[in-house]
Amino acid sequence: MTTIPKIESFASDLTAIRQDFHAHPELGFEEVRTSGIVAAQLRAYGVDEVHEGIGGTGVVGLIKGQGGGNRRVGLRADMDALPIEETSGVAYASTNPGRMHACGHDGHTTMLLGAARYLAETRDFDGTVVLIFQPAEEGLGGARRMIAEGLFERFPCDEIYGMHNDPNSEPNVVSVTPGPAMAGASFFDITIKGTGSHAAAPHQSKDPIIIGSALVQQLQSIASRNIIPTKPIVLSVTKFNAGSAYNVVPDTATIAGTIRYFHDDVSQLADQRIRDICAGMALSYGVEIDVDLRNVFDVLMNDPDLTTAYVAAAADVVGADLSSESTEQATGSEDFADMLKVVPGAYCRVGHAGNVPLHNPGFVLDDAMLPVGASIYARIVETRLPKT
Repeated sequence: MTTIPKIESFASDLTAIRQDFHAHPELGFEEVRTSGIVAAQLRAYGVDEVHEGIGGTGVVGLIKGQGGGNRRVGLRADMDALPIEETSGVAYASTNPGRMHACGHDGHTTMLLGAARYLAETRDFDGTVVLIFQPAEEGLGGARRMIAEGLFERFPCDEIYGMHNDPNSEPNVVSVTPGPAMAGASFFDITIKGTGSHAAAPHQSKDPIIIGSALVQQLQSIASRNIIPTKPIVLSVTKFNAGSAYNVVPDTATIAGTIRYFHDDVSQLADQRIRDICAGMALSYGVEIDVDLRNVFDVLMNDPDLTTAYVAAAADVVGADLSSESTEQATGSEDFADMLKVVPGAYCRVGHAGNVPLHNPGFVLDDAMLPVGASIYARIVETRLPKT
């Protein structure tokens, strides 16, 4: 493996930055401290332009290379944490109760900062690099807000790249899936408005817990009985809340969950079936059932040609034996998909040491990957914006 020596020389600085981010996690659109540090670091590195407040707490930096080239390559990292109480036990664990970088966004931000430092020092490319530090990736629409606020009108890109850490892979293994690579997602909230009663007289109620229990089972029939088996879908009910006392049948219950898909027709069919099933249950039980169903993530589509270019650039860093195109699709979702709908590009996964999965309170990111990710970002710029 050959990480860029200059980046390797300041790897300890990257570790310090990442661990500081980890100790001070902030949720989506609350990344005030994080974005402030990002902007300050970019200015310290000599980045030509630093713009703050894009998409709320987003930051964009511009680095101009040697020569007069007009092509522009975007690099994107996300900054937000998750509402999780950390149990990792690391010395730099979260100091913000109920907040944790359990998805590695602290690492993504740091790797892009590492690439920015190197690119600003060397400028061994012809064109402009657009550094995009995005807020609120975790289901809050940070990418969509940045785009709506004119991200690509103000800072146009010819192509764009992102990356994610992967504790489920071997260290330094890089994979990119051409075409549909990560699932789109819709979130749903269902409210059952029944009739409460004394628990000793349940016949006087229209029990939303009984109705909700039946509804959860019916929702699972969508994947198994309505969707063609050759088109993947994952429907998960993740919340079921009702009641506040032992001796009271409640009058309401709420159910929430998510649908993951790779085909728009599958998403549309699942959405309609949820609404139809809820309408049927409401009629059957004589209650009101409200459905709030909304698209949150689009299907992430990697450009095939830029996938090949990304794999080649990563191979310069980790070796050809560890960098490859993959046919494996991920049912997880990523709002970088919204940027890829506007600008062609690719999204890679980079393996690192560790056996605790993402979104787990015990997750630990391996700091050894920081110079690896920063080097991959730098190499894709140098290969896509070569000096003439």
